[in-house]
Amino acid sequence: MPRFLRPLGRSVTYTRWLHMCIPSAVYGIWLFIAPEKPYVPFMALLAIGLVPAVRLAEGVQAQLLVVPAERGRHDVTVSAASSASWGDRWRTVVWLEIRLALSLVAISAAVWPSMAVYDLIAGPLGRASDEIPVLRDAAPHWWWWLLVPIPVLTSLGCVAALGALDAVLARKLLGPSREERLTALEARTEQLLERNRIAREIHDSIGHALTVAVVQAGAARAAGDPAFTERALAAIEETGRAALDDLERVLLVLRESGEQVGQRPTLAEADRLLESARASGAQVNAELNGPLELVPGPVSREGYRILQEALTNVLRHSGPVPVRVRLAVLGERLELDVTNPLADSIPEVRGGSGLRGIRERAALLGGEARSGPDKGEWRVRVRLPLDGLR
Repeated sequence: MPRFLRPLGRSVTYTRWLHMCIPSAVYGIWLFIAPEKPYVPFMALLAIGLVPAVRLAEGVQAQLLVVPAERGRHDVTVSAASSASWGDRWRTVVWLEIRLALSLVAISAAVWPSMAVYDLIAGPLGRASDEIPVLRDAAPHWWWWLLVPIPVLTSLGCVAALGALDAVLARKLLGPSREERLTALEARTEQLLERNRIAREIHDSIGHALTVAVVQAGAARAAGDPAFTERALAAIEETGRAALDDLERVLLVLRESGEQVGQRPTLAEADRLLESARASGAQVNAELNGPLELVPGPVSREGYRILQEALTNVLRHSGPVPVRVRLAVLGERLELDVTNPLADSIPEVRGGSGLRGIRERAALLGGEARSGPDKGEWRVRVRLPLDGLR
């Protein structure tokens, strides 16, 4: 199909035509009732457009007929919401006035070509309507029939052009206001933050489980001791079950299922992490001070994940080595230190998504996290404020 004819093959061209015809139908009813006052509908629209709900109705119509959904998604350049400000109200008034005027032009663009087609066909037969001045003053000939496609294509071209103009005006006058754009941006930001949080959850919980499983399996194979192998398998099973619980909870969030989402682990369950590290062969010396069970929920949950990632990094990069863990509630802050010796074969500076995740978690809570070599050891230091989160 030639490029200039492609709009005629799109369904949206004709839904836009329907959208433009609706005001003319209402206007025609008014002219039938009061033909001597054709200006009244235009004046009435000045008041109607100020009603907040009218913008919602016009936006829904535009989304359905002017910019219909593609692949199940509506065109976000046209808002379907009530007027939230006087600016929205006045833009709605302008839209209604232009829509009625555009509708009258669209009807004329359809009626006059249709009459021309009739005269071109009926003229040579002596039955012309004489409504088209050019044809009325000309002598009918049989070759008029060859001119029939001209008004037809003209009418269809007007339909496509006016429909495109209707879409442009709809996006301009019914588009989201600045407040609506800010609201949408905030919602999008919240969505991205939630996705980022879920990604960290998966990385920390599943990464920890896999690391423990790998270390345990390697140690069991090297030991060649059935009793040790049994203990290793038990530790792998326990860690795997915990990881499956975490994964199921994250999947429930992603599916937005309405089911109750399990409680995220907190620092009150820190012993589980420490025992998991010990079961992997690490010599964990833990010092827990302060009322950890009273730590505010957000800090406690994020602190658990930070401790989990720190221990995972130790097992992943250094293996079953001695680890010192200090977890304390001091005044209005939570302090977490995880220290382990640096092996000669391990680079002194380590990075990756795990350490980045620790820093991101701390920053979201207004705290700080530092990691790096310190006097022949690798140290992770985290400070999280408690004030304002109780």
